[in-house]
Amino acid sequence: MDEKPSARKGPDFCSLRYGLAFIMHFSNFTMITQRVSLSIAIIAMVNSTQHHGLSNASIEGPLVDTLNNPSRSINKFNTGASVYEWSPETQGIIFSSISYGIILTLIPSGYLAGIFGAKQILGAGLLISSLLTLFTPLAADFGVILVIVIRTVQGMAQGMAWTGQFTIWAKWAPPLERSKLTSIAGSGAAFGSFIILCVGGLISQALGWPFIFYIFGSIGCVCCLLWFTVIYDDPMHHPCISAREKEYIVSSLAQQSSSPRRSVPIKAMVRCLPLWAIFTGFFSHFWLCTIIITYLPTYISSVLHVNIRDSGVLSSLPFIAASSCTILGGQLADFLLSRNLLRLINVRKLFSSLGLLLPSLCAVALPFVTSSYITTVILLILIPGTSNLCDSGFIINTLDVAPRYASFLMGISRGFGLIAGIISSTTTGFLISQDSVSGWRNVFFLSAAVNMFGLVFYLKFGQAEIQDWAKERTVTRL
Repeated sequence: MDEKPSARKGPDFCSLRYGLAFIMHFSNFTMITQRVSLSIAIIAMVNSTQHHGLSNASIEGPLVDTLNNPSRSINKFNTGASVYEWSPETQGIIFSSISYGIILTLIPSGYLAGIFGAKQILGAGLLISSLLTLFTPLAADFGVILVIVIRTVQGMAQGMAWTGQFTIWAKWAPPLERSKLTSIAGSGAAFGSFIILCVGGLISQALGWPFIFYIFGSIGCVCCLLWFTVIYDDPMHHPCISAREKEYIVSSLAQQSSSPRRSVPIKAMVRCLPLWAIFTGFFSHFWLCTIIITYLPTYISSVLHVNIRDSGVLSSLPFIAASSCTILGGQLADFLLSRNLLRLINVRKLFSSLGLLLPSLCAVALPFVTSSYITTVILLILIPGTSNLCDSGFIINTLDVAPRYASFLMGISRGFGLIAGIISSTTTGFLISQDSVSGWRNVFFLSAAVNMFGLVFYLKFGQAEIQDWAKERTVTRL
């Protein structure tokens, strides 16, 4: 009978916890656009046609040439903005610097968020990332070293923001609504990727590449203002929450300890196979997702041979599909749980299976359907879309097995994912540089194999019960 407070919880989307989910959606939207903004702007920032010693100069060119040449989609716009002579190797270092920055802070920020409060950690990370985005054009004028430093620090700030979210959800998300709430929040990243790909080139064309950073950096500052004024670490201290909603959240989380922990049981975590199942799932999931995010424009250009007008739309479509599937998957997962149609572990494994198996099948099929434009586009859309069904699987599984350490463990999980992304990007570049046709085939086959390994390991060892080392222990003093 204790599971019935849901009848008194009131309208979902009029509640504070759903307001929190949409604000976090906005935060994830902001961070991903700030992260991807350089990938869009660098086409215009780098002048690959000039070889003289000037580091800054304006470039002009007809728009017609831009539309017919995807490899120079923005750098010929008549914006009068500065350009720089950065080699491809230098650009690679700039791109990877933000990932290294994220790795540096994923674990410590998750731990600190559990101690000092996720509101401060996440808000500070978002604010720092937004300010550094605003200063990126100025940093570029001072030299590439400063750009690399700013991107690394920005990655550290975003690492703080990514992991702090799960400390908040451990206190705000009722067990039967976790998939729904976290999917709404997480879909902001996919939606942000869609928006930046759609409008980034237009902003650069109309206003100049620096305004990509100015606009999305300013949006981040607005999001910070909203964050610090509306968000609280837990429902008990929020001044605007209704008594009914507070009672519903607190009663639904009554079985989980919310008291502060003294230490992190590292040894127990290392020996915990359900945690390794989650880490393996993250590694497999990020392997293929990073390839799609990084190399999708290249694949579209080299295989489908489309111009920039079609390439921009095609590159963005998979991310709007991913955003939609994330939200729909969360709704379906919580529906299955609320109606007692499936046990929690079965829901987690079901969506993990769909999120790893379906994109693998699409990836394996891609090399065999290149002659069909429509089929190739459909498969490219389905890969990130179905992959994001994992958001209702192992992605949020740390909230089930160790809610007290969810933020800390999410940092480790994302660390495994980032490592997978670095390895997969390097491997993909090597394979397609040898031979384009066989290279892409090997890339997709290898990705499917990695996904299958992660899926089998998770199905074997994944659990949804709170682990013994994650439970609150009461010490009686005589």
